[in-house]
Amino acid sequence: MIRVVLVDDQTLVRRGIRSLLELTGDILIVAEAADGEEGLDRVRRERPDVVLLDARMPKKSGLDVLRALQAEHALPPTILLTTFDDDDVLLDAVRCGARGYLLKDVTLEQLTDAIRTVASGGSIIKPAITERVLRGLENMRCDFEALSRADPLTKREIEVLRLMAGGYSNKEIADVLGTAEGTVKNHASSILSKLGVRDRTRAVLKALELGYI
Repeated sequence: MIRVVLVDDQTLVRRGIRSLLELTGDILIVAEAADGEEGLDRVRRERPDVVLLDARMPKKSGLDVLRALQAEHALPPTILLTTFDDDDVLLDAVRCGARGYLLKDVTLEQLTDAIRTVASGGSIIKPAITERVLRGLENMRCDFEALSRADPLTKREIEVLRLMAGGYSNKEIADVLGTAEGTVKNHASSILSKLGVRDRTRAVLKALELGYI
């Protein structure tokens, strides 16, 4: 069962998402919060597998919550939810450690797929938003702990990286490539090292910048 904390200041939105997720057999909302401060408390208390986090809320915004949990090294896989298609919010969310970014008009299938993806270690930074991300990369370069010149990736590492960009977990990548999950983990570690980044999301963004994806 994937345990989820839902943080959104709109009661109807929370009720709607809860009622939809109750239709699944493997996703359970264990707590709700109506503002950022309450959200921090719920996440710290419940230690969920995934957080669904509204971008704009009273007291603390979704980005404030991300920053606080990241500073505490206690940030669960988090999907930022918003009603606005906002490039700046997307880029800030990635900087702050979000694994995904969804508009609130997504379908149930898109939402549940996203939750399962980030719970299994993936991200939902998909090729569909590549152009938008590239437009903001110049402003993000100072956030990368990149090497002065990244070592070239092998053909297999590029294959793994492209699947990572699609939000696939290590196990799913292993199944696609017909290899062991441990081998994929080794490739992922090598990719992070070569690109000089700390996590998969930044690896995907750096790969976009370098033209691998």
